[in-house]
Amino acid sequence: MTAAPPTTADRLARLLADFDAGKPAALARAVSMVENQRDGFEQLLTTLHPRVGRARRIGVTGPPGAGKSTLSTRLVNEYRAAGLRVGVIAVDPTSPFTGGALLGDRVRMESVALDPGVFIRSLATRGSLGGVSSATRAVADVLDAFGFDRIIIETVGVGQSELDIARTADSTIVVLVPESGDSIQALKAGLMEIADLFVVNKADRPGAERVRNDIELMLGMRGGHALEAAPGHHGLDLKTLTNPGKAAREAARRDGAESWTPPVVLTVAHKGDGTPELAVLLDRHHHYLEAGGGLRERRLRRLREQVMDVAEYRLRRRLWNDSQVLAFIDSVLPRIERGEVSPYGIADELLIKGAPAIARTSS
Repeated sequence: MTAAPPTTADRLARLLADFDAGKPAALARAVSMVENQRDGFEQLLTTLHPRVGRARRIGVTGPPGAGKSTLSTRLVNEYRAAGLRVGVIAVDPTSPFTGGALLGDRVRMESVALDPGVFIRSLATRGSLGGVSSATRAVADVLDAFGFDRIIIETVGVGQSELDIARTADSTIVVLVPESGDSIQALKAGLMEIADLFVVNKADRPGAERVRNDIELMLGMRGGHALEAAPGHHGLDLKTLTNPGKAAREAARRDGAESWTPPVVLTVAHKGDGTPELAVLLDRHHHYLEAGGGLRERRLRRLREQVMDVAEYRLRRRLWNDSQVLAFIDSVLPRIERGEVSPYGIADELLIKGAPAIARTSS
């Protein structure tokens, strides 16, 4: 008699047993299951959720060619030297042929890929415009639950649209290079606002100090350092003015728990120059967030968005897989075409008619 094929529950139970045993193959299968939303992935994430929250999540973003992968590799080396386990999520462009990641970042991280204390996974953007994959947060949860101490999330490198990383990571690094245009890019509000730390990589090239000064000048102006020592009445003594760039640099060096000025670090990642300092500053930022309650605030915001994402996913799946809902849409298309009703009014009616489908708890 032929044995019955294993059910989804059976496969999930075996996967969780291997996952709990710390088997790397089980971790890889779990990540694939979550990324591709295979049967049982929601139950897997539900089971793993109580273990999530111990790892520090570090985002690395910036324009293409800034050396993000090399910098991430150096950070991995720093953390491994400290005895920490590191997971890396490298978000690569989507292949137009397979829909998968092009794996460029993973190839560039080859030097640490065979370390048993390191796990590297490339994710495809699959049309996401925010610089990270829609599955990034869920995959980071899996790595967190597996026991990694640090999770480095490197974005695809598409410029100012990479703002999703700030909602995914605890600390966000914006990487720039001395080449023409990068200082202007840094001054755009989006990147300025998401950066917890700035890195000017390839700092052995001409113009690195200029880029750092430009960033620090903007940080100083944003923080009001230029006039912090100026009198409030009867004129202005120029001798009392503080150079805003210098003031920002000094503020970034302070360890106060009440405010945080993003430091600007010069690195030459392919040589390892500056990366030990960067690792120290990441620790300082984490302690700053912990002391001021910012870490809990960021993680609660991330959980809130995750609940909204899951609800939206289930709403779409239940509505658009319901034959009665689809039949209703088809039935009203002629009325919309004739101008008797608008898509907006029909959408309201659709939500009412689709309520039974939305309320279903079965997947």
